[in-house]
Amino acid sequence: MTQLETLSQFLDTANTQFQVYDLGRRVENIDPVLFNQIEALNTPYPFPIQGHAQFAIVFWRENEIPFIWFLKLPLDEQGLLSPAQRSQFIKMILEALGRDPTKALSDEEQERYANHPFSFKPSQEKLALFNALVKKQLSQQASAQYEYAAQYFSNLNEKNAQDDSWQQLGLQGIADVCVRLDKFDHDKHINTAMKLAPLEVQAAICQCLEHVAVSNTLAETLYDNLSSAEVEHKHIYLRALASQPELTQKAIQQLVNLQQLDENLLITIAARSWTALKDDVTRKLYLEVLANQPQNFFNQVFADIVAIPSLRNSLLLDLRSADRSEKLSSAIGGLFRAVSQ
Repeated sequence: MTQLETLSQFLDTANTQFQVYDLGRRVENIDPVLFNQIEALNTPYPFPIQGHAQFAIVFWRENEIPFIWFLKLPLDEQGLLSPAQRSQFIKMILEALGRDPTKALSDEEQERYANHPFSFKPSQEKLALFNALVKKQLSQQASAQYEYAAQYFSNLNEKNAQDDSWQQLGLQGIADVCVRLDKFDHDKHINTAMKLAPLEVQAAICQCLEHVAVSNTLAETLYDNLSSAEVEHKHIYLRALASQPELTQKAIQQLVNLQQLDENLLITIAARSWTALKDDVTRKLYLEVLANQPQNFFNQVFADIVAIPSLRNSLLLDLRSADRSEKLSSAIGGLFRAVSQ
């Protein structure tokens, strides 16, 4: 038997089709060509989080129910998948399932397999969005909560916005609507909800919108909500602008000018809106504010974002920038001391 070195090889050998989704930062597809390059150790994992790749593989045979693996694999200092741990996982699969990943397992085997050291449990909102996205992309029926959520949003108006019908909404139903913004006027209805719905509903919507591409019209509404929201609620709307880096950059500039870019918002940007930091001006503003936080906080957030391949080179150049403030220079010095210990 040919030795199977990658997950793609194993799934191909088992004659399955599969898709890969990142679940570490935002829920989004990983292109098959890119995933092959990641598995070949030719390119770093694009969305690292806490030194790991957290992703889901959905695989199936034609006319069969899909199976899902939630995997958390360590990355090396260059952001590449660790071959040893991946090989260990593949060996475990082969021992449990043979060549067939869709083989039926006994209850005991299922329990043992579900608790393997490379599994992880996504957060509730990520799992809801992931389920909605997979069902849409595989042309499957949405959840049972979808119909009520779609009806609630389509009927929302100033008169009924404050009644208690929103309490019957499920997060899964909201996610189903948000991954279908291009259908059935959902984009228009969600835009209305961001103006009229209770804060609890808006927060749930934003938890889903951070993982999908939003229209310019909806993005402008989110930005307006961000501008007018109380400081403790601004992160709700900022995270929902993750697919709109230019508007996020504008929001960051506004927050800096108003001295409202607090720890919560700094974390939100690092975790969900890091693409906005590709802009040199925005990134330097962010670093200057970050430098005013406690040293440990600066170290942790900087370590998180410098691991992102699309930001790494720019951030390393920022460390040597001649025009940085004394405060940022001091924070960088503290970072180097912590790393050298």
